[in-house]
Amino acid sequence: MYRSLGAITMSSAPMFVSTSGVSGRGACRAQCMVRHVCTISAMCGASTRRSNPMRARTTRISAWRAPALLYLAAASSTCVSMSASSEHSNYTKTTTTLDRTNPLLSTAGGSLLLPRFNDIHPDHIRPAITSLLKSLEERLSLLETNLASCSSSSIKYDDVVPPLEALGDELERAWGAVNHLKSVKDTEELRKAVEDVQPTVVAFGSRVAQSNAVYNAFKAIQNNATAYGALSAARKRVVDKNVRDAELGGVALEEEQKQRFNEIKQQLAKLSTTFSNNVLDSTKAFVLRLTEKSDVKGLPASALALAAQQARAKGDENATAENGPWVMTLDAPSFVPFLQHAERRELREKMYKASLTRASELATYVTERDDVNNIPVCEQILSLRHERAQLLGFEHYAKLSMASKMATFESASEQMEKLRFACFAIAQDEHEQLTQFARKRGFGEGEEGETQKLEHWDVPFWAERLKEETFGFEEETLRPYFSLPRVLDGLFALVKRLFEVDVVEVDVKERGIPVWDDSVRFFELRDEKTRDAVAYFYLDAFSRPAEKRGGAWMDEVVGRSALCAPVDADVRLPVAHMVTNQSPPVDGQPSLMTFREVETLFHELGHALQHMLTKQDDAPVAGIRGVEWDAVELPSTFMENWVYDRETLLGLAQHFETGETLPNELFDKIVKAKKFRAASLLLRQLHFSIVDLELHSDYSTAAVGAVGSGDDVCATQDSGGEARGGILAFERRVGERTLVLAPQEYDRFLCSFGHIFAGGYAAGYYSYKWAEILSADAFAAFEEVGLQNDDKVRAVGRQFRDTVLALGGGLAPLEV
Repeated sequence: MYRSLGAITMSSAPMFVSTSGVSGRGACRAQCMVRHVCTISAMCGASTRRSNPMRARTTRISAWRAPALLYLAAASSTCVSMSASSEHSNYTKTTTTLDRTNPLLSTAGGSLLLPRFNDIHPDHIRPAITSLLKSLEERLSLLETNLASCSSSSIKYDDVVPPLEALGDELERAWGAVNHLKSVKDTEELRKAVEDVQPTVVAFGSRVAQSNAVYNAFKAIQNNATAYGALSAARKRVVDKNVRDAELGGVALEEEQKQRFNEIKQQLAKLSTTFSNNVLDSTKAFVLRLTEKSDVKGLPASALALAAQQARAKGDENATAENGPWVMTLDAPSFVPFLQHAERRELREKMYKASLTRASELATYVTERDDVNNIPVCEQILSLRHERAQLLGFEHYAKLSMASKMATFESASEQMEKLRFACFAIAQDEHEQLTQFARKRGFGEGEEGETQKLEHWDVPFWAERLKEETFGFEEETLRPYFSLPRVLDGLFALVKRLFEVDVVEVDVKERGIPVWDDSVRFFELRDEKTRDAVAYFYLDAFSRPAEKRGGAWMDEVVGRSALCAPVDADVRLPVAHMVTNQSPPVDGQPSLMTFREVETLFHELGHALQHMLTKQDDAPVAGIRGVEWDAVELPSTFMENWVYDRETLLGLAQHFETGETLPNELFDKIVKAKKFRAASLLLRQLHFSIVDLELHSDYSTAAVGAVGSGDDVCATQDSGGEARGGILAFERRVGERTLVLAPQEYDRFLCSFGHIFAGGYAAGYYSYKWAEILSADAFAAFEEVGLQNDDKVRAVGRQFRDTVLALGGGLAPLEV
């Protein structure tokens, strides 16, 4: 979603091996037909139409999640109201001269005003950001002077918000481009450049968030019944969120507390970056090179072809899928099939252990850096977040996090516990069923008659065999029907059917569209009736383990804005990033996708559509901006439902060589398999949600108390977190009630749990489950009119576009 000047990033689900099967970033799924499902109304006191069974999907929106106040701005010289349609230049006057030859301070793509991604180099970052921040400081000071000279009764919305938006927009575009490149084109030089200037960016964010003049101006508008009452609902939301977020940003703290608060922000930004770097470096450091055919027995042809391609990329020029050698990595397209299909049990364990020990003291396969251990990093992050919350008067960080969400800490915790209780026994039964299935096929016959138990690295393998036998098909047989070009055609046909827009690819060379990799594509959304462009998006689809972080995410390039409209236009059109890490093209074939990768693409486009189809011209609440975090997954999970719609799936599932449509009987099997081991998958997601909530509440509170008593609560280095207060031991204790299969002693999953330690989901991972209730209600509206009733489906689709997608953050989710 938004990105915060603290350089947070939010993306797809963490890579993990579930106790019930394989799940991964952007590929997790659970649909448990639980016997007890609470509605949103029960959770937060409002009413919804009805509640449906829940599913889990954990891809991410990019975060930077900042207070609305961080739509920073420049100043006018007098206290005169200025409409949002005023010339942008009215708000950009400064004595600092910006070097517009620097690609970070100029744009490409004509009126699209895109960052010059292909021209940006690390040595551009410091001079660009330094001079830009100097200019913004001047403009902010002018705004503060202007506002301070006005009486509170005379301050209007247009005196504050347009200047803030104008100022913030330029910083968002420059710093956003830097952070995007760090996610998709990471280099050591880029890291150093980001680390060099990040403290100044964070400091400026604090400077704006704690501006008394700006805060008092918003309070004056809020307290002026006439001025506030004349505002639209969306603009009232802008004012209210600015007041709230300034208070959560420390504006009311005493000077000494404010100084400590800002120190914490700096430390957290640095720790978040360190955490992410450690995960990426660990992920790309592990390589398993196999030379014997017995080592890869069971792997499907697509996995062997990818492994051979990876071997060639690492120097084995003559590697082939048939004869090897083969290279396996921890990147999802390589890792997941290996755990699902490789018959060599000891090699599955080796891959599993490598993944679970990433970014920890046990990641001995990382040789190019001295220390990638995230355990102390996590401990520091939790401690600093707790201190930050207490400075603001909250009991713990979880309650601070909930201050800007739909849920309360109590209601979110209660909902997760009710779902856990509902599916735990079912998950136990599923695990026992899997164990018995495996034993009947020879698993567990150890030496001297010992019976082995099913371990984590066994579950994905045997779950896949059980699924094949139960439903009569292999997932691998679906790949030829899901080539990326055909999937995109079908997905875009659905978008046209539901929302009356055409999606058309743009020739990046012809239009001068800057890209960061040759595989990146660019698309335009056109209104079906007027043929006018309404939005654009980038698609970066393929895995690049050496430089691109894992997962799937959507991010802003620029948001819709009337104020920042180009010359001769009424509004600037939104542009989005869609980033996935799906299987790349191999041996001249197109990217042949797994069914889960198809779901992920639908999911991310759901996020992007909310950004792109907004009708809000006030940038702070346009698209995904201003949407409560626990409602933001609604459009994404809504779009996933269409993968199981017969017309939609058969429209995109055509064999890449023969053109044959996916047989109806195979579609029926896919639908039946939808709920396979669903309770186990759901329970795993609930484990993450509950661990997240309790780390940011019970654990942090107890840790502070123990420090006060002299106890060692962070003794995690040698013991691996087995001390009473260590985060790893704490997760194990939570797991006693949330996991069917106990974790391994070497389990260090928290060390790579980027959602909560380097993303926007701290004390917010529950949001995936929360939003699914809303999305289930939304899809039910289509089911009620009949999914085959094209006219009525189009009518409901238009309603969805005009409300959920168009209103964005301009209206509270339950009012939409």
